[in-house]
Amino acid sequence: MKIFADRLRDLVASLYRAAGLPDEHAFLISDTLVRADLWGHSSHGVMRAPWYLDRVHHGVMQPVTNAVRVLDAGAIAVVDGNEGVGQVIARDCMLDAVARSKKHGVGVVSVRNSNHHGALGYFTRLAAERGCIGMLAANGGPAMAPWGGRQMAVGTNPWSIAAPAGQHPPMMLDIANTVVARGKIFLARQKGTTIPEGWAIDKEGNPTTDPVAALAGVILPMAEHKGYAIALMMDVLSGVLSGSGILTEVHSPYQTDRKSRSGHFFLALNVEAFGPLAAFEARMEQMIAEVKAVPTAPGYEEILYPGELEARNEARHLKDGLDLPEKSWTDLRDQAKRLGVDWPQA
Repeated sequence: MKIFADRLRDLVASLYRAAGLPDEHAFLISDTLVRADLWGHSSHGVMRAPWYLDRVHHGVMQPVTNAVRVLDAGAIAVVDGNEGVGQVIARDCMLDAVARSKKHGVGVVSVRNSNHHGALGYFTRLAAERGCIGMLAANGGPAMAPWGGRQMAVGTNPWSIAAPAGQHPPMMLDIANTVVARGKIFLARQKGTTIPEGWAIDKEGNPTTDPVAALAGVILPMAEHKGYAIALMMDVLSGVLSGSGILTEVHSPYQTDRKSRSGHFFLALNVEAFGPLAAFEARMEQMIAEVKAVPTAPGYEEILYPGELEARNEARHLKDGLDLPEKSWTDLRDQAKRLGVDWPQA
């Protein structure tokens, strides 16, 4: 079905308010989900809203976030999220890292006992919009096997870096360390479609194009052993360093009756501590111009820089509206019924 972003954001926020989230936090979590859909990353969009609502319903994610700073050491802070809303914790900690970087040149916030917080780029862009380079790493529940193994033990453990880019939208990387984010396989299941070969193996270790079999099996790492190694190091930054869960101690957001124990790592670099922001942005514009001037390979019409496609998608979807899978709309309507919220017909 076709729906415009503002309308969808208000509807999803109404579900979170009914679940006990304060108004501001209900809007924030809804905004992060709708923004992912606007960017074209529906695997991290409103499809996930019922998972987070079920986590509140089961008491493993607290509707009122009471994160506590357990260490405050100038450029560094450590925060215990106390099983609060991941998006709220992520926003506050990214902005805290930015504020610290404005005083010290660098700000680092390490978080334990948080929850999944959707698309990481939403939060690193907060830093880029404030004249900083932002980085965020998070660990998740097991999705891939250690290289050479056939049993899940390592999360996709995504990470994102964003930087201001002068006249252009921020340059932004937001990736998981698997061939594909687990959410894209959930989205294929949602749409009733197959997945490309090479994304996953089933529980017997055989290649599969069936999303159901893939979710019961193992998602493959990107770049073979390199993706596995990067994922493990992201768990060091987000889980080991913070004192949060690691490896199989972390539970994914769709395990709606298990505490997440997810950890996060936030880094902000104040560009002006290294030199004038205008000079940095001019060099970013030079970098973008140079890569876009490279001759295209057969089958490609142009070269994009990281984050450019998301910015284009957002502009187009704000104008034309979003196409939601019927299953996603049905799942939202079911949550509305459970929470006693009026929900429009498709």
